[in-house]
Amino acid sequence: MNTPKPLGKLIAVGGNEDKGTYPSLNPRRKKKYYLNFFELGILKRVVLESGQAYPRIEVVTTASMIPEEVGAIYVSSFGMLNCLNVGVLDIRVPADTDQPEYLQRLAQADIIMFSGGDQSRLKEMFGGTRFLELLTRRYQQEPNFVIAGTSAGAMAMSQIMIRGGSVPEALMKGAVKMGTGLSLIQNVVIDSHFVKRGRFGRLIEAVGLHPKLIGIGLGEDTGVLIREGNLIETIGSNLVIIIDGHNIRHNNTAAAAKGTALSIENMTMHVLAKGNVYDIRERKFFADKRSHDEAVTPRPDSVETPAS
Repeated sequence: MNTPKPLGKLIAVGGNEDKGTYPSLNPRRKKKYYLNFFELGILKRVVLESGQAYPRIEVVTTASMIPEEVGAIYVSSFGMLNCLNVGVLDIRVPADTDQPEYLQRLAQADIIMFSGGDQSRLKEMFGGTRFLELLTRRYQQEPNFVIAGTSAGAMAMSQIMIRGGSVPEALMKGAVKMGTGLSLIQNVVIDSHFVKRGRFGRLIEAVGLHPKLIGIGLGEDTGVLIREGNLIETIGSNLVIIIDGHNIRHNNTAAAAKGTALSIENMTMHVLAKGNVYDIRERKFFADKRSHDEAVTPRPDSVETPAS
């Protein structure tokens, strides 16, 4: 039985997305006003994908240890895009998720944005709650409903989630800590701050442990737009790394003793820049969405016509 394709959209961001930089009021500080936020615009893309000129946005700061500060940054950042209908869901304990006000605001939002912080905290707060049930249902059933997440908020989207782990010790058995996430998407595992923090080994180990998953490594100020729970498009200014373990031959991750070196044969890697597309189910790379659409759409002359 085929699972219906979700009608909503996921946007997973690698962290440190450019939220815009105001010019300094002190003339001695020659602080440049960066326009990359408006040009490459991950947050602008989040807004556009909602299909609303003035979307209702709710920012979930649960993962952060400084929720007030983070919430204020996002309200300001979306305000720079003329999005003024922005609220902050300050959910700090599981009981908060059942508050009628928060459930109503979730039901009315066009965009839900999860901030960075600790991805395990998101699972602890939302796992098995009415909030997560409603969030998942809207994602599955409502076109243009957008769930975005940065850093921890991106990593928690998957069913199998990286909880943490030492980068220097990656590829030594047990260095990567795995857990369960919010299960918005089942067939991937996501890592963030990927290029700058050198998390290649961490994601390789995660995929080695779960070779039927596609590993997605998100660079900073970079993200992926995921449509239909399957089609990845790279957005932002950096790189996305895809790790595919489906063709692994030798793999000692199950048998190796804790702390010993892993050996994995025939792991496949793809490097995606802005605009590149990856089909999760087909496990294929495309230069852009047009190339993907042309590849999956039958040519008119290839369609058989009934005999007269």
